[in-house]
Amino acid sequence: MKRGRLLAVLVLVVLSGCALPGDTGGFDADRELGHVGDYASGDDFTFDTSNGLTRNQLEAVKYRAMARIEVVRGLKFSRDVELEVVSRAEYRNRRAGTEGNASAFRNELWRGAFVVDGETDVGRAFDDLYGDSVQGYYVNDRVVIVSDDTDRIRIDRWVLVHELTHALQDQQFGIARESDRVDGVRAENGLIEGEANYVSRQYDRRCGAEWQCMPERRGPTASGETLSDRPFNVGLFLSIYAPYAEGTPFVADLHERDGWDSVDRAHGNPPRSTSQLIHPDHYPDREPIDVAIPDRSSDDWRPITKGTDGSNGGAPVARTETLGEATLFATLWANGVIDRPLTAGTSEFATYNYSHPATAGWAGDAVQVYRNMANRNRTGHVWRLTWDSPADAAAFADAYRTLLTRRGAEIVESTAVTERDVYRIPDGTQFAGAYRIDVTSDTVEIVGAPSVDDIAAIHAAGPVSEQNGSLETASALEPATPISSSRSEDDIEPQAVEGYSSPRDFAGRTGTSQRTSGTTRAAVDG
Repeated sequence: MKRGRLLAVLVLVVLSGCALPGDTGGFDADRELGHVGDYASGDDFTFDTSNGLTRNQLEAVKYRAMARIEVVRGLKFSRDVELEVVSRAEYRNRRAGTEGNASAFRNELWRGAFVVDGETDVGRAFDDLYGDSVQGYYVNDRVVIVSDDTDRIRIDRWVLVHELTHALQDQQFGIARESDRVDGVRAENGLIEGEANYVSRQYDRRCGAEWQCMPERRGPTASGETLSDRPFNVGLFLSIYAPYAEGTPFVADLHERDGWDSVDRAHGNPPRSTSQLIHPDHYPDREPIDVAIPDRSSDDWRPITKGTDGSNGGAPVARTETLGEATLFATLWANGVIDRPLTAGTSEFATYNYSHPATAGWAGDAVQVYRNMANRNRTGHVWRLTWDSPADAAAFADAYRTLLTRRGAEIVESTAVTERDVYRIPDGTQFAGAYRIDVTSDTVEIVGAPSVDDIAAIHAAGPVSEQNGSLETASALEPATPISSSRSEDDIEPQAVEGYSSPRDFAGRTGTSQRTSGTTRAAVDG
């Protein structure tokens, strides 16, 4: 039954915060699908939204959107969701002080990926990335919409539907993530963000002919050239944005296989790598290879550790990260090695295309960070990548050499027989330091160090095919601060205090969300 409502158009608040508390009693499980509170999916509203929404209108818009999401998804909300609208100034105020400086591991990780240079703290780079761009987020039965209009309550339909879909996911499946590595988190987020985007698209398709909807306020997709002009770190953005850009076609592919049942099952068996997002035919059978890095460091350089290994006499374990195919693409594109528009070759549901011959053969990778024992401000890294074939390994190695050259590197040593090259980027430039590349069969190993002399001390040359190694038990393994089996606060993805946050409208296109649940693990970003 449709009900028209004529509500007064009033500007109630300046957006220091307008919140609609949810009903804590929960919804009737026997109610009809598509009926939430006093509202139904087919309701028409006659009020004018051009000058903003009143509190009562905002409530009506929320419940109607929830009812329509139920119809699209075929699932019911089990409880209400609080909705809050805040100004961007208020959002920035809430963010203030939540990020702080990044750990030595995290800074070296993103420096080694040629995403954030050694002179820039990664935590501050994330602050710059999120502060001006987040459009909304979901956390613990609460959706927060960030508005740039400080005089009126305005809601972007896409953002509202996207974030309410996260609430439905949380209530039906939970949104805790299993992985604690960058690529694994990106992959699991690809399912969650991709589904929210896909639901929003299905919702939009009903607007006009079937449903009367609020106007949409989204801008066009930014091309690669436009993205390069943005005032944030493009490499970080592309890494974080992968779940949105490639998660939507991934979910669309699942839906085409067996309807929403396929998506439901995927929540119990989420994708394990961004490679599975970029190449949906890899899911679920082609899981990433677990890459091991043998320790070949001298006493002067030791790996940054995390926790202990009960099977190794309680010795500290080297902390290891996995960056994955999407971040490799982000690295090469942001550094000009991949020279094509991000929108080239996109499918119907993809915003950007993350597939490229230099990265498409990714099978697994691991990164470990090393610290100098005499000067703990000096760090280096070992990055080992396994590929589907020797040709794939060679393609990436060539692309990485091009990256070094574009960064001003000069080759100082080359051994053609073993395909081992050493490069040096001059001091006083971004990413200054020395880099050794070893290519053996389907494996590429990269060692980054402050100087050429430090390379062998961090990771002595050896057979790249060696897959296992154990860390020496020594007091020198201990980091500067005590470690535990879980990550420290400065290793958590930005905004993890409130949930996982990723950019929506950096390029004016698809979904930003920030989410967590009472049981979810904080998403990590190295």
